[in-house]
Formats: sequence, structure tokens, C-alpha cells
Amino acid sequence: MGKCGLVALVVAAVSVLLGERIVNLRKRTFASRELVNNHLPNCVPLKNLNDGSEDITVFGDGLAFVSNGLKYPGICSSDAPGKIFLLDLKESRVRPIELRVARNFDLETFNPHGISVYTDPNDDTVYLFVVSHPHHKSQVELFKFVEEELSLMHLKTFKHELLNSVNDILALGVDRFYATNDHYFSNELLKMIVEPVMCQPWTNVVYYSPETVKVVSEGYYFANGINISPDKRYVYVMDLLDHKVHVLEMKEDHALDFVKAVDVGSLCDNIEVDPKTGDLWLGCHPNGWKVFNNDLKDPPGSEVIYIKNINSEEPLVTQVFADDGHKIIGSSVATTYGGKLLIGSIFHKALWCDLD
Repeated sequence: MGKCGLVALVVAAVSVLLGERIVNLRKRTFASRELVNNHLPNCVPLKNLNDGSEDITVFGDGLAFVSNGLKYPGICSSDAPGKIFLLDLKESRVRPIELRVARNFDLETFNPHGISVYTDPNDDTVYLFVVSHPHHKSQVELFKFVEEELSLMHLKTFKHELLNSVNDILALGVDRFYATNDHYFSNELLKMIVEPVMCQPWTNVVYYSPETVKVVSEGYYFANGINISPDKRYVYVMDLLDHKVHVLEMKEDHALDFVKAVDVGSLCDNIEVDPKTGDLWLGCHPNGWKVFNNDLKDPPGSEVIYIKNINSEEPLVTQVFADDGHKIIGSSVATTYGGKLLIGSIFHKALWCDLD
């Protein structure tokens, strides 16, 4: 075979491989899925959250933190610095309040992603952990919530080579947490082109403490949301591109043992856990292919999945809300309070809906 023939053969082989990988990626992102709307009554958008509400976590007596303004490669986003908002879900009209951050913190590069709250059982001090991506890097910021001043006091920045592409975080104490890495590589080109095309189970969950930093669970196609059961026995990890919630048992040394995986039928993002029932609420992307197309004429839709009795032999998976992108684009989180459902999104608005 001549040199030209060999080159042609290699090009043909690469083209076939690339085509097969793109077909596989389209399947995993449900690129051909047509969504049927399943709306809830009295859904109203919350003011001041038009640049996204990628993650929301409820704490205390009906208070909630919201991360706003995420800038993620390939995703439509605002140029404004990221912010953290506070909601009081007990109010008849919920009003997002931007929290002031003390001057010892660089707000210009603040790029908040996943969040988690730890409340000190000794004095009820509330600590907020925030995944941030300054200059598209990954680190975790620790703040103390000063409620009477409606402010956040920055305490510490956590960095480590194993925290290379952090998506979400689960606080376990004031200096320890679990974190999900949604990509294997740190390089933007490899993350946004090579990894999606290859679509291999390379991502993981990392445990961080002052004593040790280690990978405690791996083999995810896109490790995303993470949360914990009310009894602190089970950790839940969302594999967005495998459409499954992994149930893991936490050991004394913080290792995570696989128990089972529950299929959710969508590309689900963050996980919120009902503190009373232990049931899961998931903000999901019914057609993930559209999320990266940024076509406002055919916007990515939104979906909320509810999982009842997840630790039983027969958990019940239910679609609670679905929208084709005309009410809310790219839902990433959902949580409940007082018979209401709060739905957040990557870069769009947030909705406050009646569940009944």
C-alpha cells in the first residue's frame, strides 16, 4: 500500500471512530428526545436571578442560599461576577437578597457553582462552602454566614491537584468535604472536546480533609450533584451522562462503598434531599444536547424528578415538572418547602411553584 493509500485509510478509520463516538454522545444526551410539558400551577419567576441559580440549598428554618452567575465553558452566561443570594421561603412573596461579601475576597473572579451548608452543632454557626472557578480553575471557598448583617465572611480557600474540575460539594465539617469532579482533565481543550467525544467513565468523587485528600469513588461518566441522607449513612452521587443516581454507603474512614444505582431517565444535575423523608429532588436536563447549542429558538428544556424511598428495594421515580424551555431553560436544581417547589437553572431564571 502506498503512502497516500495509508493516509486515506487512517483518515477513514478516524472518521468512522469519530462518527461512532458522536452518535454515542447524542444517545447519552438524549439529543432526539421531544419533551411533553408537565406544568405546575402558579409558577412565578423570582426577581434578580436572571443570570442563573445553578445550585440552591435550604437550611435552618426555611432559609436558602442560591449560587448565581456561573460561567461554564460552552454554556451561555453573563459577564457579571458571580453572587450568592439568600431566600426566606417562609415569606408570602419570596425576595432574593444579594449577600454582601467582606472586602478580603476577590469578587471580580468569583464564579460560583455547587454549594453546601454545614451548621456547627455546638453554636449553630452556619458555614457555606462554594465551588468556584476563577479563570476556569477549580477551588472551594469557605464562608461564615452573618445573618444579622446579611453578609458572608470569607474564611479560607481550599485547593488541591485532585480538585481539578469540581462540580458540586458536600460539607462534612468546617474543614472537610466530599467533592465531585465532572471532568478528568484540567486543560479546557481536552475537557470540552476530547472528553465528550470519548465519553468514558473517568470522573470521580474526592474526600478532602486536613489529614488526607483521596479519591473515594470513581467510574462516573460525568460526576455531578452530591448529597447525603438525613441519617448521614448514605451519600448520593449523580452521574449525569449515565442517567443514574449512585447510592454509596459512607464508612468510618470516609470511604464510599457502592450499594446500587437508580435510573432516573434524564440528565440530572444537582441533588437535594428532604430532611424529613429522605426523598430526593433532582433538577434535570431532558435534552442535554440542546444545552450546548445555545439556540433560543429551540431552547433546552427543564425537568424535575422526584425519588421516593430511594434506599428501599423498589424506589419510586416520578417526573413532577417538565417544560420545553419557554418557562425555564436548563433546570439544574429543585427543592421543596411548605408545599412549594423551587426550581433553579444554570443561566436562566428560577421558578417558585405550587406543588398541589
